[in-house]
Formats: sequence, structure tokens, C-alpha cells
Amino acid sequence: MVFCQKLLALSQLQSPFYAAAALGITLEEDLITNLSVLQSHVESMFDRARLNDSTLRKFQAFEIRLLQLNSLASMITHILDDAKKYFDLDVISLFLVDDKGEIGEILGQDVFEAKHRESLVLLNDKELLKATFGGSVRPYTGAYKEQICEGYFAHVDLKPSSVAIIPLKRRDNYLGALNLGSYQADRFVDNIGTYFVEHLVAIVSVCLENILNFETIKRTSFIDTLTGVNNRRCFEQRIGEELDRCQRSAEPISCLFLDLDHFKSINDTYGHLFGDKVLTTVGAAIKTQLRNNDVLARYGGEEFIALLSGINELKALEIAERIRKTIQTLAIEFDGISASVTLSIGSATYLPDGKQTSMASEISTKLIKAADTALYVAKENGRNRVENGGIVFDNKPITAVV
Repeated sequence: MVFCQKLLALSQLQSPFYAAAALGITLEEDLITNLSVLQSHVESMFDRARLNDSTLRKFQAFEIRLLQLNSLASMITHILDDAKKYFDLDVISLFLVDDKGEIGEILGQDVFEAKHRESLVLLNDKELLKATFGGSVRPYTGAYKEQICEGYFAHVDLKPSSVAIIPLKRRDNYLGALNLGSYQADRFVDNIGTYFVEHLVAIVSVCLENILNFETIKRTSFIDTLTGVNNRRCFEQRIGEELDRCQRSAEPISCLFLDLDHFKSINDTYGHLFGDKVLTTVGAAIKTQLRNNDVLARYGGEEFIALLSGINELKALEIAERIRKTIQTLAIEFDGISASVTLSIGSATYLPDGKQTSMASEISTKLIKAADTALYVAKENGRNRVENGGIVFDNKPITAVV
């Protein structure tokens, strides 16, 4: 229309020459304008393509690293810390359903204090997720709405402007939710551009399910089926890991060898079912006196063994005495039978020299032997007592204090 109007105006000029010249100039101006607009569109498309390519590369790098992780603690750390940097997020939180308390226990064994990470929330049930998603796997994306989003971003004072709350779900089972927030109002828009987010969460869900299954299998193979504490196989693996860690940090580590007194007579007098009840009750009672990251295992028969990282000689003796008193005050009842039991405990401590001059296997043998020798002394000295097996040094003989 505009072009036709210009052509009409030019036709009204008196000179055909001037009309043709003016028309040529106008056509050139229109061509330049159109080329400029086209160039702008092309540049915009290239910028968008470069941005998409960069985003895709970030997603791929994040996912590759995620797939390489083999522990729940490292996976959570990667999601909460690295995802925030990878994708330029202002706020992120991870909710995991832990209705049986197993996730908290797994993280405790990996010395990962969930309660100190405000952005990680372990849910006792699935009610919040059901209320938000109603069984759907469709994420909520868009503006921050308090009635929907408050529960997922309670750990931050400055609430995000736009959010993506995505359920983690596998085989019709809620695993939790990954919650992303931005102070940019247009970062997460309702039903727009959610492909990358949904793809990311699908990968996170699969990895989370696999790691939880792996941890469950590992725990099952490392748990004593009667008492519910770790078994000897688990202890033998963990002691190497803990010794390596304390050698790197130059921190002490203590070992307690615990043995029920006169356990054979308990079985002979009350029967093996009562004996099983005693072992179960004692194992649970010992565990209450230890930290989540301490290693407690049933070593064999009526023997238990505990590994206390970062605990020196005197503190280990205090803990051992506290355990002894706890067991002594137990009133164990089963099938109309009531009885009390006592423990004898041997303690020993390893002090690394900071040079890692000894192999963990060598120190492990020395440490367990020192604690076991102290336990033997406790038995010889009348039972129901704690004896100190002394300090184990790198490449030095044991110095016993009894």
C-alpha cells in the first residue's frame, strides 16, 4: 500500500525523468530497510542458536557428571551446588521423601549432615507433593505464588520472582521434588520452555532411583540381619576408609571392642530366642550412645566393635564407660523372662603422624589387636569394666595403659 502511494505521487510529477529517478531512490531505500530488518532477524536467530547450544552443552556436562556419581551424598552436593552455577539459578532446593528414615541414615554414614543443608529437605511423607501435583508429573512453572510455592522455598528470606517446581517421580512413586527459582520474572514462564527442565528432572529421577536402589542393596549386604547394625564385612570396608581419612586430616581415631559377659550362660539358662533378644537390645542401646558417622558392627557372636573417627584416647574411654553404664541398667524382657546383662570393653586409639607412612591395613590390624587385647584384660580383671589398650602410632609399637 505504501509503495503504491509513493508510485502514485511520483506519477504526478511533470517530468518523467525526475519521476523515474525518485522511484529508483525510493526502491533503494526500501531495499536497504528490508535488508537491515532481515540482518537483525538473522543475528537474533544466531544469538538464540548460540544460547541454546551453550545451554545444551551445560545440560550435557551436568548430566554426564551426574551419571558418574556413585553415592547419594555426592549426588545431592552436585545438584544443590553445581546446578546453581551451571544454570545461573538464584535459588535451588531439593526435597526427598524419606518416610522410613533410610536416606537420613545413608547420609549419616557418609558424614553428610542433612540438617545443616537448608536447601535439602527430607520429607516424612508424600502429602506436600500430592497436594501440589495431585499424582501428575507436570511441573509448576511461572510466577511465585505463596500458596503453591512457600513450602518449597521456606529456607530463603528473599523469595524468587519465577519458579519451576518439578516432581521427581519413578514408576508412579514420588521420590521428591527439585525446585528452581530466579529473581527474573520471565526466567520461568507458565508452560513455556520447560523441555530442558523436564529433561533434566527425568535424568535426576533415574539417577536418584538407581543410587537409592544401590544404597539399599549395599546396606542389606552390610547389615547384620539379627541386630540391625553393620556386619563384620561392612566394618572391614569402612575401617580402611576411615583410617585413610584420619591420616589425611591428621586426626585421631579410636576403636572399641565390646563383648557381652557370660553370654553362653544366658543362652543355656533362658534359651537362644532370649539370647537373640539380648543381642538386638544391646546393639540398639550401644547405637544410641554413638554419633551417626560412627561405625558400629557385630563382629561375631556376642562381640561388637565400634570405630570413632576424630575421637582421642580420653574421649574414647569416656564413651566406652557411658556405653557400659547404659547396658548395665537395661532390663531386658522377652516372653515372660526378664534379665540384665553387662559388657566388657577394650579401647585403643590411633594417632597418625601426618606423613601417611603406614598402610591402612597395617594400622587396622594393630588398632583392632590393641582393642582386643584390652578387652581380654577387662575380662581377666572381673568383667563389666573398660580397659585402655593405649595408643597406636605409625611404625611404632603399641603403648598400653592398663
